[in-house]
Amino acid sequence: MQTLRSQLPPGSPRWAARLAHWRVLGLGPDALDKPKIAVVNSSSELAVCYSHLDEVARRVKAAIRAAGGVPFEIRTVAPSDFITSVGAAGGYILSARDLIAFDIEAMVEGAQLDGMVCLSSCDKTLPGHLIAAARLDIPTLILPCGYQPSGCCHDELVDLEEVFIRATQYTVTRDPALLQWVTECAPDAVRGPGVCSGLGTANTLHMLAEALGMTLFGTTPLAANGPRLWEAVERAGYLIVELVRRDVRPSRILTPAAFRNAITLLLAIGGSLNAVKHLQAIALAGGVPIDVFAELEARYDTVPLVVEVRPNGTTRIEELEAAGGTAACLGVLAPLLDGSARTVEGKTLAEHLAAATATPSSPVLGTLEAPKRPRSTLMPVRGSLAPRGALIRSTAWVQERAGQVFVGRAMVFDDQQEILRAISEARVAPGTAVILRGQGPRGQPGMGLTSTVAFALALSGLADSFALITDGQISGLVNQGLVVAEVTPEAVTEGSPLGLVRDGDPIRIDLAARRVELLVDPAELAQRPPYRPARPRPRGWLGVYSQLVRDVRDGALVEPS
Repeated sequence: MQTLRSQLPPGSPRWAARLAHWRVLGLGPDALDKPKIAVVNSSSELAVCYSHLDEVARRVKAAIRAAGGVPFEIRTVAPSDFITSVGAAGGYILSARDLIAFDIEAMVEGAQLDGMVCLSSCDKTLPGHLIAAARLDIPTLILPCGYQPSGCCHDELVDLEEVFIRATQYTVTRDPALLQWVTECAPDAVRGPGVCSGLGTANTLHMLAEALGMTLFGTTPLAANGPRLWEAVERAGYLIVELVRRDVRPSRILTPAAFRNAITLLLAIGGSLNAVKHLQAIALAGGVPIDVFAELEARYDTVPLVVEVRPNGTTRIEELEAAGGTAACLGVLAPLLDGSARTVEGKTLAEHLAAATATPSSPVLGTLEAPKRPRSTLMPVRGSLAPRGALIRSTAWVQERAGQVFVGRAMVFDDQQEILRAISEARVAPGTAVILRGQGPRGQPGMGLTSTVAFALALSGLADSFALITDGQISGLVNQGLVVAEVTPEAVTEGSPLGLVRDGDPIRIDLAARRVELLVDPAELAQRPPYRPARPRPRGWLGVYSQLVRDVRDGALVEPS
């Protein structure tokens, strides 16, 4: 008979306590010897992305019981970019990813449960789930729970991303027509539960989890509450019990080969910039020896863009699902992938692709020979201003200028509102390299979203003549202007070039060479005092986070370095 880690010596105090507790919960003595499965749920009434998860959990638990397991539902913090970003300048968004992982650790390790099904929804839940899975290394299945249906306004399709774009534009321009549109159309942008319908961080991570082999093959992206989700729920409940019985751990799935496959897919779909740090955090949590940013650099020139889902193009996520979703994308990319990577279903990626039902050709998908674009919309850069790397959202606007070199003088800011005032007062001249620092995971803390500044610069008439360089993050919805984001090391790090920049310093950005340079003698930089942000250190969770969070190139993972 299989020995489970959840089984305690009969007659021991904790065995007896479980017998007493679980009888009241409707479980008999036989439950003590069955596989005990955590159903990780981030259900919340604050955000629609989580509002359907209680029903998902109910059905998963029923399937686990039918398979001979005992499910225990546990709850975690439930961050939503559009809802819980109001306080602390958005600092509770990225930082909550690690709280999710710690929530899971406390409950699953504390109770020594045998496996997990993680109900992944909004942006930070899936990477939080995979960080916990990699760290705990117990049998785990990731269950992406689908995207939300979009709405219609003024006889046009509208989604939450479009509302975000126009609301941000209104914040900058104060155009009454934009306010009227947002007021009328925001209530119709979302017609049901699930994650944002574009290729934002959530759908990107759902797809990458499949490329990593941690989900059921062929199940991303999918519509929330649709028939494909309920079919996946049923399969997941049975499979997790089998994974526990066969002791299939994440360390057998999350290999360097699996990460390289996920990185290749990330480039090919032009996924969220956030995915780069999330993949690195998962790798570090599991002790997987891979440098995600370096792998991104190595593959950038050989992996084309094979699909243009919003915001990269006009393709809707529903169209990608109908064209075969992640499985179809992986099929296109097969010559660039490591087919030997194993998945939770016991097959290799190559075996899955060979067994996959052929999807009719679709104009949604390009090929390696005839891609949508020759390069990804996710561009890695390095240089003396970003020695550990930075990212550029290589939109069509940027790609049209790929052969150009930007040279400008730095104008340094430590606060986003200061930039907005400078723009409104016409103090930002053409050819300016706007430096916004102190926005990284330690400097913010929690990492600042700098999209409003990028929109303001683009809408001010400077779109063709400015660069924004920041250690904060940027939304993929920003599609004009040259924005270098997530510069590392962040400004508050000792010796960070970004922290040493002064007004008037010459900056050079060469898109063809993927270089961002600070043209100041290193000897002069060495004489400059280190950057010290004016804001006080926060208390509570964000104070703890700022002390323990690692550099973005280390995944912004919260753990001692």
